[in-house]
Amino acid sequence: MRVLCLDVGEKRIGFSISDTTCTIAQALKVYNRYSLKKDLEEIKNIINEYNITQVVVGLPKNLNGTLGKKGQEIMDFASEIERYTSIPTALWDERFSTNEAHRMFSMAGVKHKKRKLSIDMIASQIILQGYLDACKKT
Repeated sequence: MRVLCLDVGEKRIGFSISDTTCTIAQALKVYNRYSLKKDLEEIKNIINEYNITQVVVGLPKNLNGTLGKKGQEIMDFASEIERYTSIPTALWDERFSTNEAHRMFSMAGVKHKKRKLSIDMIASQIILQGYLDACKKT
């Protein structure tokens, strides 16, 4: 069993996957978005390649926990993924994941310009690790 996590942005999607024990999140790739159809095809290809049994999608919330326009768009996108792939999809709070990814890059001494290509993938890994840790507690 493996879990796929997506950090969905306007231009890119960061992908990460769990190990087979669903304990450790691993960064996978960054995908440049083209259209809903191509996005869904890419997600389905990864699901098939890695034998994914669940998809987690980072849900952007406002600081007070409410959902804005972007949150609703992500919820709709997650529904499309589930419909297109027939794989269960869960939403997970992604607040501060990008900030945490930037912090990790800063600690590693990676310049801001070089972060841009990987930031969504690392944010996805952070989201997935939070999800996996929460699931282990229940």
